[in-house]
Amino acid sequence: MEGISRRGLLASAAIIAGSGAAARAAAQELPAHERELYEAARREGQVTWYSGQQSAETSEAVGRAFGERYPGVHVNVVRSTSQVAFQRLSQDIRAGVAQCDVFSSTDYSHSTFLKRQGRLMAYRPRNAEGLMEFVRKAGDPDDQFHVFYIGVHLISRHTRQVSAEEAPKSWQDLLDPKWRGKLAVGHPGFSGAIGAWAVLMRKMYGWDYFTKLERNQPQIGRSSIDPVTALNAGERSIGVAVPSATALLSISRGNPQELIYPTDGTVVIPSPSCIQKNAPHPNAAKLFMEFATGPEYFRTTRRYFSESLRSDVPPPEGAAPLSAIKIIMPTPQEVESGVPEVKEQWRDTFGI
Repeated sequence: MEGISRRGLLASAAIIAGSGAAARAAAQELPAHERELYEAARREGQVTWYSGQQSAETSEAVGRAFGERYPGVHVNVVRSTSQVAFQRLSQDIRAGVAQCDVFSSTDYSHSTFLKRQGRLMAYRPRNAEGLMEFVRKAGDPDDQFHVFYIGVHLISRHTRQVSAEEAPKSWQDLLDPKWRGKLAVGHPGFSGAIGAWAVLMRKMYGWDYFTKLERNQPQIGRSSIDPVTALNAGERSIGVAVPSATALLSISRGNPQELIYPTDGTVVIPSPSCIQKNAPHPNAAKLFMEFATGPEYFRTTRRYFSESLRSDVPPPEGAAPLSAIKIIMPTPQEVESGVPEVKEQWRDTFGI
């Protein structure tokens, strides 16, 4: 038993020494602003991320990539939908407990609400300087939240049912009677992305746009992802306001779809992330924000077809560069005030 214990102790010592060596090597390769944070974050040892933006698979990949870049600092990935993540955070707040360090949501109003409540820590990641200009501007001017994830929503076609020549080229083209019974779209009452898209269409064309769209009898699901599923099944031939990442993933698996970037503008929906003022691991949280706005994060997420928001990392395979397309984007105020209104108008027009 003595021999086994001694070997165990020697093995443990070797692991600890190896871990320390890896951490020292990693720190030497980091830029100065990350190295300083890393040393402080190593003493905290972990960071808890409430992730409501990326899929579970992508979120876990981000956690692994962070740990590889910063050995000794573990990411506790708590993945859910944005609404569930916000409910979890709200329960933490009511209970007076601090569990979440970084909160990420697809709902812009979550971050603006938390800011008004005085719940957020101001921090400006140095790496955010490398983000595209429109992404930097989508963050908080007081540095209480930042954007490192956007939803890109466009049109898709079933390539065996609709040729490239006859496919719609714009949002307005979807109103052509030839698409009656061939469209699929989500519901603003269930999808924040569809709500934001509806706000923009109303702003550009008035609610009459949806009155005309209703005449084409679209199949209405819940999530913005549902039209991708409908096209895969051959139930419909045109997907409306579909997320590019989901469609590209479907295409990579052999499904007959193709993206269409509307000539009147591809809808881009910024999704903020923020550090909680009572974050139990504040230095690790700041380091996570540096990582999430830096190139290694986007090299990781583009493998899962998320958009790159830096010019030094190419877009995911099959996607057009954001710099090459016309972008239309709602303001936070338009989303916060407009989505509740379009939900009611939608139910009146479509009957669901």
